[in-house]
Amino acid sequence: MQTLSAVYINSMKPAKNITSFLALVIILISGGSWGFLGHKTAHQLAVYALPSKMQRFFFKHLDYLEANAVRPDERRYSDKTEAPKHFIDIESYGDSSEWKMPYTWDEAVAKYSKDSLVKYGYVPYQVLFVAQQLTQAFKAGNADSILFYATDLGHYVEDANVPLHTSVNHDGQLTNQKGLHALWETNVPETTIEGFNLYSRHSAKYLKHPEQTIWQAVRRAHDLLPEVFGTEKNISQHFTDSNKYVTHTKNGHPVKVYSTAFSKAYADSLQGTVNRQLLYAADLVADFWYTAWVNAGKPDLTALLPTAFSKEDKAALRKQIRSYKSNHLLQDSLLLSKQKGIKPEVTE
Repeated sequence: MQTLSAVYINSMKPAKNITSFLALVIILISGGSWGFLGHKTAHQLAVYALPSKMQRFFFKHLDYLEANAVRPDERRYSDKTEAPKHFIDIESYGDSSEWKMPYTWDEAVAKYSKDSLVKYGYVPYQVLFVAQQLTQAFKAGNADSILFYATDLGHYVEDANVPLHTSVNHDGQLTNQKGLHALWETNVPETTIEGFNLYSRHSAKYLKHPEQTIWQAVRRAHDLLPEVFGTEKNISQHFTDSNKYVTHTKNGHPVKVYSTAFSKAYADSLQGTVNRQLLYAADLVADFWYTAWVNAGKPDLTALLPTAFSKEDKAALRKQIRSYKSNHLLQDSLLLSKQKGIKPEVTE
């Protein structure tokens, strides 16, 4: 399997930084991934599910995890090999392929060819590959590599849990529902996260068969597609084009996107599906991080901390855990993505 692409260069010239940022926003608005809020939230929640021997290290670097949660999407702008790592068009691999595809990359290449995997996507295999990279980083005791691969791994795991990342009809373009991708994974969280339950009782667990686990997640997401498409059709009956869509300018051209009113009505009809998938993804991220650490021999991460875990750090962690368990991260201004004032990606 191909190696990971180079780290996003933060030292680019200002003009190029602006261009890259605008390109990233376009990717996210057009349905590239969970979006800023979803990925950043899931990364933060995953830290709370870790055992104490891991949690302090990850909590100490929570700002890094949150800031870089969308880095793989940034690479899509500069690396043409990045895109297929984020999705899998299940239908393109044949009937019931979500149950029939091999668990390993080599077997998949032998059965379908590498060209087909690149064309139709291979996110579950990317998850397994980066999990191996994270295990090696833990074994090497390299803090920078651990953080890099843990952050990227979380992103791919989260993408595997998005229904529209598992379908050739990834944006509703085949059913006259274009824009559905961003509606489900970006508009809904941005417009309704205040009502989300962000607490899960889950504690990170060891995955004996991670390849089975990630395919189970893909199947779970894929099974939600009838609801994703059907709900949009049902809600559309109560809207006209004038209040269903708003118009934005993209690359100098007007583009219709779903309105906030429609997004909220869609979210209400889904009855918490997006919320549940976000929590499920966060729990699975914690499981994959934990599994990589166990497979590496449970190395002592305290020695890798840039500074000792102080009394202030302990107090901050306790405060966040209390707020998390009472589902008050938003009310207590402790959800980092909202704390830093990230604005909705799709607004009226």
